[in-house]
Amino acid sequence: MGSHTSLDREAQNILRQNDRGGYTVPTDGLYPYQWNWDSVFAALGFSTFDLPRAWQEIHTLITGQWDNGMVPHILFHQDNEGYYPGPEIWGCNGPIPSSGISQPPVAATFVRRIYEGDPETGRAHLEKLFKPMQDWHRWFMTWRLDRGAVCVTHPWESGRDNAPDWDGTMERIDPVGVGEYKRRDTSHVSSDMRPTKFDYDRYIWLVQLGRRLGWDDAKLLEENPFRVADPTMTFILLRASRDLAALADVLGAPRDEIDGWISTLETGAASLWNDKIKCFDGRDAITGDFSGSISNASFLCWYAGIHSDEMLAHLHRITASCAYGVPSLDPRDPRFDAKRYWRGPVWGMMNTMIGTGLAEMGYRKEADALATNTADLISRHGFAEYFDPSDGTPAGGGVFTWTAAIWLAWASPSARAV
Repeated sequence: MGSHTSLDREAQNILRQNDRGGYTVPTDGLYPYQWNWDSVFAALGFSTFDLPRAWQEIHTLITGQWDNGMVPHILFHQDNEGYYPGPEIWGCNGPIPSSGISQPPVAATFVRRIYEGDPETGRAHLEKLFKPMQDWHRWFMTWRLDRGAVCVTHPWESGRDNAPDWDGTMERIDPVGVGEYKRRDTSHVSSDMRPTKFDYDRYIWLVQLGRRLGWDDAKLLEENPFRVADPTMTFILLRASRDLAALADVLGAPRDEIDGWISTLETGAASLWNDKIKCFDGRDAITGDFSGSISNASFLCWYAGIHSDEMLAHLHRITASCAYGVPSLDPRDPRFDAKRYWRGPVWGMMNTMIGTGLAEMGYRKEADALATNTADLISRHGFAEYFDPSDGTPAGGGVFTWTAAIWLAWASPSARAV
């Protein structure tokens, strides 16, 4: 594709092209709104060349925060005809039309990083964002825990929509009454790269359940059959809470509550250890059953500050088995599908968090190898949403915001030279 400096410019242009004036869409057409963790990754990318725009992105996301502290996974800032399920299907009552679920809270971690890049400019932004982020974390800690691990109440909430972690739970759901609907994703991307209709019927049934219950957390806790303790959420909230505690110190704010959360989440992370496969794994909070998945989310343990040599052995084996890592599912798993969303493809933003954790835990060789491998993947195959781990074939949406963002902030030789 060209030199890394030309790719740096291309990545910047992708962020600008996906900018909708205060917020960034993941990619034009397929995802026409502001998605929660996509948006925070966009801010990280913007911070490498347009710091005011980076801060604006996060402030815009927080404008959608509900009174209970939850920050939705989609903010519908403007109408987009044909998107399903749109705000009229979700039926929410937040300050901005939105979905009724959240997404992995990477915000505190990236706010800390952006702030530390320019503390003088960042102080005023941090003072405005600290309480909303703390309120958001408190919502997770109040409504989403099982044995200290963070649960998701819809596959979309995890960000890993069709991961095998949810298969057993999804099979128990009878999506009666879902009715007819038209998907947006399969009109833009080949259906063999997306979740199946079996999955999607259940996604919509869960949205309809939430709407019927008025998105009342207490009622959902009683009635929702989908409640899975998730490595993605648990590790990311644990990491974000450590960063929130550091930001509390910057502001001179009390951190006792946050320290308590960290302790609880460390216990919760331990509860996700599946001794049968020697791996951190998704666990159905209702049945207690593990999914048996060695996923890219499993490798976020280091990002959360949890040491694991056993996970390192898994990483070595899996990355040696494919041209590009880290695949979203172990290729030897019978459920592996190289191009189907979260059942096999490589995701650059997950690699960024895995690589960051490896470096921080002292696994510098592995961290450098993953960054180099990811840079090679993007330089050869572009800024796609995700990639086939066997040969790098781009899949999903094209010119994707968070792939451009992580190139600028982590994968590019320019980023690694800083």
